[in-house]
Amino acid sequence: MLQPKRTKFRREQKNRMKGNSGRGNQLAFGSFGLKTLENCWLTAQQIEAARQAMSRRMNREGQVWIRIFPVKPFTAKPLSTRMGKGKGDPQGFVAPVTPGRILFEAEGVTLATAKEAMRLAAQKLPVATKFVVRRDYVEE
Repeated sequence: MLQPKRTKFRREQKNRMKGNSGRGNQLAFGSFGLKTLENCWLTAQQIEAARQAMSRRMNREGQVWIRIFPVKPFTAKPLSTRMGKGKGDPQGFVAPVTPGRILFEAEGVTLATAKEAMRLAAQKLPVATKFVVRRDYVEE
């Protein structure tokens, strides 16, 4: 599972996610990418499930880049607990994602294989996504 080695604070506030992604919204490494269209918190488990689905479909050929990292801790109070008594314990880490953010990139496979792999990865995510191709991509 992806998680930071250490954080400055154990708990964090929720904050607001508004507007489009100002960074990480262009393909930087591969020729194919998966771009999000909605705001969302992606958990480390969801990112890992999508990565596994994609790499299995690509038969471990080519290369995959994960462009997001879960750095924000989220907390939850135990079930059947009354209100108050402070904030809950940290449960895991999430990656806050805004529209336009590139989640995954791939290189070294055909267009059809990459499209199918990204479709399978998108099924594992709780957010609407779009398959994008590099502008200067030419299929051999």
